[in-house]
Amino acid sequence: MRKALAFLTPFGAASVPSPGALNWFPVVGAVIGLAVGGVWWLAGRAWPPAAAAGVVLVSDVVLTGYLHLDGLADAADGLLPPMSRQRRLEVMADPGVGAFGAVTLLVIVLLRFGALASTVAAPLVVGALWCGSRTSMAVVARSVRYARPGGLASAFVDPSRPRGIAGAVVPGIVGAVLALGMSIGGRGGRGVAALGGELVAFTAVVVFARRRIGGFTGDVLGAAGVVGETIGLLVLAAKW
Repeated sequence: MRKALAFLTPFGAASVPSPGALNWFPVVGAVIGLAVGGVWWLAGRAWPPAAAAGVVLVSDVVLTGYLHLDGLADAADGLLPPMSRQRRLEVMADPGVGAFGAVTLLVIVLLRFGALASTVAAPLVVGALWCGSRTSMAVVARSVRYARPGGLASAFVDPSRPRGIAGAVVPGIVGAVLALGMSIGGRGGRGVAALGGELVAFTAVVVFARRRIGGFTGDVLGAAGVVGETIGLLVLAAKW
């Protein structure tokens, strides 16, 4: 768990990521989400909805150390413009942020802010969504081809472990139980719908990346996680 915590947050002693850390992604994701949800609940009692939403966004950035937002920006710069597969990977490896990445970040942050400011705090649903995104990352890392050998996410790819569904069973089951339990406990059917929306959005990003670069990278996982969480929040805030 320590290695998963050290990778997914700025906290914990620095350590080299390992394939076994993926099994703890759902748990760490749930902890981060519950912390963010708790901040949402407290902020909503201290400030108006818009100000509270801003505080929540800051808390998420602090707890994740910009990791997934950085992946979103890099993935947008590499996957969205027309270019060759090799060039896409080169652009995604560049730490700089281009126009596609900057605009995508702005759009996602605005959507997250709007969703958070438009509904009452639901800490358990946030815990479920954040758990769901990290669970999906672990499942994809265990079952989808890695597109950039030598990249950051390669530390999680263990050739000795079975690929496909077999390799993703442990984090998949743990994450599903945690995320479903929290979503139902948080908002019942609406919480489950938010979790379903997240899964659809996460999958769409991964499928798009496979078509563009032939697999996933760490940036793709970060982008899929952020997009999935955002869609989940929008479903939660929807009028239905």
